[in-house]
Amino acid sequence: MKRWVWLGLLGGAVACTKVPDREPSVTEEVCPGTEELSLPGTARQSLNPLAGEDGAEPVLITFRPRVSASAVSNLDTLTESARRVGAQVHRRFPHLNTIAAKVSPEARAALEKNPDVLRVEPDRVVRAFGMPSPLSPSLLQGVLPNTSGSTGEYTAGLQRVQAPQVWDANNDGVLDDGAPSGTGIKVCIIDSGWDNRHPELAAAYLEGKDLLDGDDEPLDQGRVNGVLKWGGGHGTHTAATIAAQLGAGAHVRPGEEPNGVVGVAPTVSLLVARVLDVNGDGNTSNVIAAMDWCIERGAHIASLSLGSIAPSQTEEAAFKRAFDAGMVAIAATGNRGTEEKSYPAGYESVIAVGAIDANNAWAPFSQYGKDFVSLVAPGVGILSATIVGGAPYGDVDVGGTRFASEPLEYTGVGKYAGRMVYCGLGERVSSCGEGATCDGFVALVDRGGGILFKEKALNAIRAGAKAIVVGNNTSEDGAGNFTLTDPEDFWVPTTSVTLVNANSLKGLVGQNVTVDVSGLDYLRQSGTSMATPHVAGVAALVLGACPKLTHVQVREVLEKTALDLGETGKDIKFGHGLVQAKAAVEEARRLCPPPAP
Repeated sequence: MKRWVWLGLLGGAVACTKVPDREPSVTEEVCPGTEELSLPGTARQSLNPLAGEDGAEPVLITFRPRVSASAVSNLDTLTESARRVGAQVHRRFPHLNTIAAKVSPEARAALEKNPDVLRVEPDRVVRAFGMPSPLSPSLLQGVLPNTSGSTGEYTAGLQRVQAPQVWDANNDGVLDDGAPSGTGIKVCIIDSGWDNRHPELAAAYLEGKDLLDGDDEPLDQGRVNGVLKWGGGHGTHTAATIAAQLGAGAHVRPGEEPNGVVGVAPTVSLLVARVLDVNGDGNTSNVIAAMDWCIERGAHIASLSLGSIAPSQTEEAAFKRAFDAGMVAIAATGNRGTEEKSYPAGYESVIAVGAIDANNAWAPFSQYGKDFVSLVAPGVGILSATIVGGAPYGDVDVGGTRFASEPLEYTGVGKYAGRMVYCGLGERVSSCGEGATCDGFVALVDRGGGILFKEKALNAIRAGAKAIVVGNNTSEDGAGNFTLTDPEDFWVPTTSVTLVNANSLKGLVGQNVTVDVSGLDYLRQSGTSMATPHVAGVAALVLGACPKLTHVQVREVLEKTALDLGETGKDIKFGHGLVQAKAAVEEARRLCPPPAP
């Protein structure tokens, strides 16, 4: 997804300083304050967030049960035996007779030889299946959901799963009295946390757990190079697809519905468990702990837009425990576009959800397979809430004429007006010729030349640019979807335009241009991550219509009433078909026993 950096625009001193350019043999003039700027690195954190610097491997150690001992005392004894060989234990699951720990290769070998050990398996990485001074969450409790808004909040995905037909049958933008809309149903979102500033989720939030930080505030935040930053909004997006409320609009793209969006089940209660970091990565042990927490809090439904292509016996046991407790667990099939399972979606106790596009065609990224996909839902270009100010919007204005643009990932956010200077391919600081001044200007840069966008941007900034417009060099991908690669505080507002608009702007070089890159509160995203909460929301409507249904019956109702797509009957790409709320609620009411006299 798009990300960017809030910043103050660079100062306007006129004098220039001589410093070496990227090539040691060349010296170029750059503006003061930019002498020390260097290209960001591209190193990423370890693929396993729990991996130790000493090479210790994160694992799940499951012991054989001892019939004569209680689960807790048994695990106490066995945990000590693991510690004696060097295991660094950080979490225990007595009901699974399992501990999560870091172990050296020698310690793992010793444990695998221990007759009390049933298995040692990786505490594997799980990832999000998406293709982005805050109030305390406690201050939001007691906020009542809105019951009226606008039909403009009914997104295409929402309408295709029939949700408005359940709770707004007359299509007037007001919740119908007595219609199921999720009231009394608890949905547990196991994801990257949430943004507690977003008005779409204020009324839905019940309580949360941060399995990464070990506290009760599951904010989608983390430290990047020591600085606390908001994440990509994956958890906020999935939560709002389920629970965004009517009439709670935030900052939207000009021309779009000012009330924002509404969720499939707008009056549900959300339990939010954070297991993914700001990169969208997490671990099996945190997912297991989150499922335990959801069970403890009485969740009816768990929605997981994450997973791994590798199964885990311990994780499977955790989901079986949730199933035995009566929970409906729903998970994304994954985004590799291949005929292979991902997990937890691949476990028998979980409803696996694939994605379709706006034409009800199979989304090419959606994983599939025999006896895998249960249902499908909209998963392409899904509009939902994201981190406040976290979605990109760019505007390029020359004398009142606006040019559509697409902000680059990690761009600085702000507004700047100045003279437009053509910088060619931007391969050097000196590429920005006549008109480039340390007082500031708008750099018009061509795409191409084998030069990274971050190199072009850095050269323009060192020449004095306070905003940058990148012109695409092909008509095939519109304004493009480009990135500056790394978040840095010195990036200025940077956006891209189509090839046609780039050629038009070249004819306007020398004129004053305004570049405005703003952060919106809603974002379109694609992935099986986006399809999954549609199904979770419909499940909440079904339970709202008949709370006495068992978790097994809820699944049967969803599958029986789905709109058949693809080959007749259940197939490997669409499963039983597109989930249908109206039909499912009608079936649930048919099954629901009449009230006692």
